[in-house]
Formats: sequence, C-alpha cells, structure tokens
Amino acid sequence: MFRPCIDLHEGKVKQIVGGTLGSEMSGLKTNFVSERPSCWYAELYKRDDLKGGHVIMLGPGNEAAAVDALNAYPGGLQAGGGINPENARSFLESGASHVIVTSYVFRDGCIDWTRLEELVRLVGKERIVLDLSCRLRGNDYYVVTDRWRKFTDFILGPKTMNSLSQYADEFLVHAVDVEGLCSGIDEALIQKLAEWSPIPTTYAGGARSMDDLERVTTLSNGRIDLTIGSALDIFGGSGIRYADAVAFNKSLIPE
Repeated sequence: MFRPCIDLHEGKVKQIVGGTLGSEMSGLKTNFVSERPSCWYAELYKRDDLKGGHVIMLGPGNEAAAVDALNAYPGGLQAGGGINPENARSFLESGASHVIVTSYVFRDGCIDWTRLEELVRLVGKERIVLDLSCRLRGNDYYVVTDRWRKFTDFILGPKTMNSLSQYADEFLVHAVDVEGLCSGIDEALIQKLAEWSPIPTTYAGGARSMDDLERVTTLSNGRIDLTIGSALDIFGGSGIRYADAVAFNKSLIPE
C-alpha cells in the first residue's frame, strides 16, 4: 500500500535528501520546496481516503504547519519530529492518529526503556509509532537518530523488533542512505522488515516508479507499506503520478 507524507522544514513542505539533513546549510540538498501549505496536502489525502501518512517536522519552526495539516485531516495523519511527553498529547489533540517517536527514546546511542515506558503510560501503545530509520554499517542495519546523523547501538532484527513491538502500534523505517535520491528501494531491507516485524510497518526511501510500489508489495507479500516522496508529481517529481499511487491502493481493496 502507498502511504503519503508531508515533510516540513523551516515551516514549508519540502523534499530533502535524507543523508544531508544534518549538514550545514551549504550541504543540505533539497529536491523540492512547495508553494502550497501543509493543509493543502492533508486535504488532498483526506479526499482520496489515504490513511496512515506521516507529517514529519524536520527541525524547529514547523509546529504550526504540522498542526494545520493535522487539523485539516483529523485522525488521518501521524505526527513526528521532536515528540516527547510534553508535546505528545497536544499533537494528538490537534488531530494526529499517532505520534512518531525516535530521539526521545533513543538517547546517548542506546534505547532508554524508561522513557519509552513513560510515553506508553502517557498516550497508550496504540497511539505510538516508533521510527526505526536506519543506515547500513557492515552487514547490519543500525537505528540512527538526531536528524539521522548519530548511529545508535540498536541493530534491527527479529528479536529487537519483537521487543519494541510491545510498545508501539506501528514502525516507520526510513532507509536513510537512499532517502530522497529516487535511486531505487533497498530491497534487502524491505525483505528483512517483512520477515522481522510483527506489527504494521512502513518503509520509506528511494522509490522512483510505480514498479517500486508493486515491488515492495510483492517482496513483502503485502506486509510492508511504502511512503513515496520526491518521485511524486505533487512534490515536483516525474517518476510517479500521485493519481496512479491512489489507484494502486484502490486496486488492492476487494470488491
């Protein structure tokens, strides 16, 4: 299934090459900056009944734009980026179906189980998505945090993902090394996620054509959803028509 996204940077909807996010401004690579507000995209997704998309705040100054999107599509979008116990409830009250958490629970290079348990007590497991965005080091995929710059000691695998599934409703996994490049999906990671994850999981990174959407569905036997960003025509891309992605989802729904 196709899941939509709204990536926010400096208050605007953008598509950024993931691996450059932590760079100084001169090194930041941006594929697209929209002239439309975040709520325009949220209203589009609502019209087409696309659920489970994510609104990601890439750094400070994006809260208002995130809330605008959540208000426009109550219950249809997940909110992430700087989520913690102090602000989680406010985003849920603004319309987020879930809050997406990374850096708050992955601290100083390792997972802080106490913080994770605190968040579950506050909002409930059913309202939490754990962002396990990762980079390949050697033969293993390590979770990365702090705008995808810092490697943690957490390696994705069946045991680790099963443990984390007790604290979350879904996982979101950006393949950071291919994020925003439109160079193709990480097929090995997608197959591993389908094998390892016991809960709904969305993969993001590298999608460039409708073939990739079909490939993710085939590789995972329908267990992994795909977020598409830079390749979509609504984000200035030429590889995938948004209308075709919507039609693909509808084709998967039984008559």
